[in-house]
Amino acid sequence: MKRKSYLPMAVILAVMASSCNNNPAGGGNADNPFFTKSTLPFEAPAWDKIKNEHFKPALEEGMKQQLAEVQKIADNTEAPTFQNTLEAMEKTGAMLNRANIALNVLAGANTNPDLQKLQEEEAPKLAATNDEIYLNSKLFKRVEAVYNQREQLKLDPESKRLVEFYYQKFLLAGAKLSDADKGKLKELNKEEAGLSAKFNNKLLGAAKDGALVVDDKTKLAGFSQGEIDAAAQDAKARKLDGKWVLPLQNTTQQPALRSLSDRATRQKLFEASWTRAEKGDANDTRDVIVQIAQIRAQKAQLLGFKNYAEWKLQDQMAKNPAAVQSFLGKLVPAATAHAKQEAADIQAVIDQQKGGFKLEPYDWNFYAEQVRKAKYDLDENEVKPYFELNKVLENGVFYAATQLYGITFKERKDLPVYQPDVRVFEVLDKDGSSMALFYCDYFKRDNKNGGAWMDNMVIQSKLLGTKPVVYNVCNFTKPAPGQPALISFDDVTTMFHEFGHALHGMFASQQYPSISGANTARDFVEFPSQFNEHWASDPKVFANYAVHYKTGAAMPQVLVDKIKKAHGFNQGYALTEILAAASLDMEWHTLAANAGKQDVDKFEADALNRTHLDLPQVPTRYRSSYFLHIWANGYAAGYYAYLWTEMLDDDAYQWFKENGGLTRQNGQRFRDMILSKGNTEDLATMFRNFRGHDPDIKPMLENRALIGK
Repeated sequence: MKRKSYLPMAVILAVMASSCNNNPAGGGNADNPFFTKSTLPFEAPAWDKIKNEHFKPALEEGMKQQLAEVQKIADNTEAPTFQNTLEAMEKTGAMLNRANIALNVLAGANTNPDLQKLQEEEAPKLAATNDEIYLNSKLFKRVEAVYNQREQLKLDPESKRLVEFYYQKFLLAGAKLSDADKGKLKELNKEEAGLSAKFNNKLLGAAKDGALVVDDKTKLAGFSQGEIDAAAQDAKARKLDGKWVLPLQNTTQQPALRSLSDRATRQKLFEASWTRAEKGDANDTRDVIVQIAQIRAQKAQLLGFKNYAEWKLQDQMAKNPAAVQSFLGKLVPAATAHAKQEAADIQAVIDQQKGGFKLEPYDWNFYAEQVRKAKYDLDENEVKPYFELNKVLENGVFYAATQLYGITFKERKDLPVYQPDVRVFEVLDKDGSSMALFYCDYFKRDNKNGGAWMDNMVIQSKLLGTKPVVYNVCNFTKPAPGQPALISFDDVTTMFHEFGHALHGMFASQQYPSISGANTARDFVEFPSQFNEHWASDPKVFANYAVHYKTGAAMPQVLVDKIKKAHGFNQGYALTEILAAASLDMEWHTLAANAGKQDVDKFEADALNRTHLDLPQVPTRYRSSYFLHIWANGYAAGYYAYLWTEMLDDDAYQWFKENGGLTRQNGQRFRDMILSKGNTEDLATMFRNFRGHDPDIKPMLENRALIGK
């Protein structure tokens, strides 16, 4: 996932890097690291100096400074030009950007009660600041003037793209509304901002409190000793000595459900996940999301659109909800048909074992493993010893990047980090020059949001003289002290996925920060990340990292062959759960403004029924109440992007297969034509130039084993 800031203004402003103005308007903040540009390499945040109390003054002074900078542009009496309007806007917001990005890092990966409170206090102010910029009539007139003469100005392609980018952003923000309607929109934006921050904090608390506490070790039957030790370590961290804790990840299904043989424990863990944010307590999110959905529908109506999705998709590849719904609809029949057959296969195993019960969602992964073992003689516990996290990172993820793009990595232990588990690497380009910093934070914590994501700490920009600093966050189980971090192949794929986002950020080569790197449409940004997943199973790459953590022996070929053979296993389930989430997202965001207040549970059930995705044994990947992507992480009306970009990435990988696979020449072509382009040209055109034709869905269906090759 390419993450957007929890703080609404940063959805736009987090793409703006530091300006050269480093002198605060006021004094008394000499020790605040946000008031001056970082002196660390690449202007990386000085995490050893940043304290909770630094954020509020930096955010508020930063807002004040940026509004003054923007108003100076708006009040300029000279005729509007690209330089004195658009380029000038790209240089605003230095301090605010520094503080906002750092807060975004901590709010997602290492938060605390003070920062959570700060988020809720500052979010409405940040939203208001954003509106002051994008609803500024004088400023918009200048932008519009440049836009109207963009052809006569003979701008270079990237500059012209920036003009079009800003003009559309102003329009979508409501720049042409009447003053009265602008006032209404501002109030709605402030309210939504506060609610999104509140949702995030409630969900973090719900996930922490929802973790399953086990007080009888026998209930963990099926776990390896390493997994038991890790659960004991999690319990100890919560001062629950003598017990075991299974923390929740942000998806519905939990990794432990594959291994736990005690059905009652599986049921308890699934229900803890399913109901985490629906317990009627302080962490219940349902009322908050109903309010957010209503506000979004009202905003869309105010802006002249039928619903929020119609508004949101204006700058996406899909363009409108009908295109998204048509795309998803084409996948549903094949996905659900395969899922139903998979359910029948699992039920047959249960019946053969005289289980005496009907398959439930919490049984699926446990018995699916048995089906996989029976069909392909493949056991997850048999392969995990070959996937040790550090070897996967350095000998897999980094190795593939070196083979494709010529880049190399040098660990930096001299740079401060925001949490002891974080590692930092300097990235060296093919000529040995230093090009980026990469931070990685892989282990689960109670004060960390679930899931996995990438974002920037510093955005690349030639205009501002900044190079990229990017980070990846995951939620793998941290091993007990002295134990290896053994992960599943799904986790391996996640590491490659997030590093694909990182490459998109690191290879950025843009003049302007707003269209640099991974700052692209939602239904394009997941393309580089999902494309990078393919290299996890490339024979050359796989052989380099899949070695036994104890002996160093390569994975036996017979086991490698089993993994390949089982590639299409359980794909009906996997696709159906994602389709359910994507459809649920679109259903929420195609609500009309007059739809009224929804009952969350009923709405969800009705929505899945309408889209033919209400399979009882296949729960949606995210329920509405813990769908972090759409309520706080910028994927509203955009979760379909994972599937849309899967079509792009599988088709692009097909090009590699047709042209020699993993080679430096092919990698350089992909870097030059996709990864280094940012948002500097029409994204459909960018893909077409690389592939030679519009996206073809056939490779995706083949890769999912939904049709024959």
